Amino acid sequence: MERRKLTPDEVKDALNRLEGWTGGDDAIKRRYEFKNFAESLAFVNKVGAVAEELDHHPDITFGWGYAEIESTTHDRGGVTDIDVALARQINRNS
Repeated sequence: MERRKLTPDEVKDALNRLEGWTGGDDAIKRRYEFKNFAESLAFVNKVGAVAEELDHHPDITFGWGYAEIESTTHDRGGVTDIDVALARQINRNS
């Protein structure tokens, strides 16, 4: 992936095709709900493996029954193709 910063219209189009994801030009994000802390932690570990595979690491906040993922490409100043690819992979593994 070239890590190309997406235009506002490209971000909007990508979000329309990414179930559960919201955001804008600066970052995309999604909240996942789980039955308990153990499920949240297991999910975060899966996301970590996907992030390592893509060499792109989102911000993750989690606790009892939830995990929140936020992705941006800091060195490009916003959402890029790699953020969208990461979101797709996370959805596939959730």
